[in-house]
Amino acid sequence: MTTIFDDIESEVQSYARAFPVIFERAKGSYLYDTDGKAYLDFLAGAGTLNYGHNNDILKAALLEYIQNDGITHGLDMHTKAKQEFLENLNNYIFKPRSLEYVVQFTGPTGTNAVEAAMKIARNVTGRHNIVAFTNGFHGVSLGSMAATGNSHHRDAAGIPLSGVTHVPYAGYMGEELDTIKLLENMLEDSSSGLDTPAAIMLETIQGEGGLNTASNEWLQAVEKLCRKHDILLIVDDIQAGCGRSGKFFSFEESGIKPDLVTMSKSLSGYGLPFAVTLIKPEYDTWKPGEHNGTFRGNNHAFVTAAAALKAFWSDDKFEKELKAKIDHLSMRLRKIAGGYEKNLIKSKGRGFMQGLECRDGELAGKICRYAFDKGLVIETSGADSQVVKCLCPLSISLDELNKGLDILEEAVHKTLAKELSAAS
Repeated sequence: MTTIFDDIESEVQSYARAFPVIFERAKGSYLYDTDGKAYLDFLAGAGTLNYGHNNDILKAALLEYIQNDGITHGLDMHTKAKQEFLENLNNYIFKPRSLEYVVQFTGPTGTNAVEAAMKIARNVTGRHNIVAFTNGFHGVSLGSMAATGNSHHRDAAGIPLSGVTHVPYAGYMGEELDTIKLLENMLEDSSSGLDTPAAIMLETIQGEGGLNTASNEWLQAVEKLCRKHDILLIVDDIQAGCGRSGKFFSFEESGIKPDLVTMSKSLSGYGLPFAVTLIKPEYDTWKPGEHNGTFRGNNHAFVTAAAALKAFWSDDKFEKELKAKIDHLSMRLRKIAGGYEKNLIKSKGRGFMQGLECRDGELAGKICRYAFDKGLVIETSGADSQVVKCLCPLSISLDELNKGLDILEEAVHKTLAKELSAAS
C-alpha cells in the first residue's frame, strides 16, 4: 500500500528511510508514532532539540507571545522579542565569558550563517581562499558545500566547487603527523600551491564527519597560526554549540576566541529555524542590506531562544547536571565497546556528541535498525556512515539515558554476535 509520501514527496528524503513510521507527537526525550508507540529520541532533530521536544518553559513563553499577537515576521526591524534575545545573549553568554561579538541575523539555517561568515572574511581580508578540513560539514548551499568534505553532498552541486582548500583535520593521519605544522609549512612556502586564505574554518567536534574531535592544544595552535598570518578564524558551532559539548560554546575549554562563530540548530531551543553569525566588532564591515534574507526575523525563535538562555544558562546548574550525564554517557559507551576488538567497534567523541565507531557502515546500520525496532531513534555519521551517534537531548533524565543506552547495548551485542558467529 502506497502512502502520500510515496506518491508525491521527493526521493531526496533521508531520515524517513531509516525510521519508516509516521510520527505524530513528541514530548521531552520521546517521539510517538500514530499507533502510540514511544521511541526514545537519540537524534533530537540532528542536534536541534537540545532541551527536548516541547519544553514546557519554552512552550509557555511562545504560547503567551502568540496569544498576545506578538510579531511573527520582522525582517531586520527592531522588535521587543529581538531585544530580549540580544539582552539575554549578552548578559548570560557573552559577558560571563568575556566575549565581544556583534550578532548578524542571517537566513534561518546553518548554511546561511556559514555563507555569511565566509563572505565577510573574504570582504575584510580581500582574499578569496578559505581553508577547511577533511571530514568537515558546513552545509549544502554552494559556498558552504565547497567547504564540506563529503563527496555525497559535493557531487550533487552539478558545478565545480571552488574557493576552498581542504587540509587534514586533527588526527586525520594518526598521531605521528602534526597537521597544523603541515599547514604552517604550506602557508610559509610560496611554492606549496596554497593561496593565503581569508579564513580557516573548523568544527571543534565534527558531528556529521564522524565525531572526530580536536584537542585544546590543536585548536590553540590553529588560533596562533591565524594570528601570525593575519587570517580570520571561523568556528562552526552549529551542531556542537548551545551546550552540546558540555559548555555553551564548544571552543570554551580551549580558551580560543574565534573571529567569527556560526550558530543555528538548538539556538532557538524549540526547533524553530534560527541562525546567526557572531562577528568581532572590528570585522563588522557590512553595508546596510549587503547580506540579507527574508526570514532573518523569525520572532517566534527569538522568544524561545531568549527563554532558553534564561532558563538554562543564567547560572551553572544546568551545566553541572550536564557534565554528570556526559561522564555517565562516556562510561557506558566505553563499557559497551570494551568487550570487542577496537577494529570492530570503539567509543569516540566528546560531550553529548559521542558514539560508537564500527568496522564499517553496514555494521553501524544494522545496529541502528535493531535499536529502532526496540524503540530507539539513533542515526549514523562519518564518511562511510560507520559511526553510531548518540545525539540525545541535553535535558534527558539519567533514567531515560540509561534506557536508551540499554537498547543500544543490546543492539550492539545482538548484532555483533551474529557477525562473529557468521565469521567463525
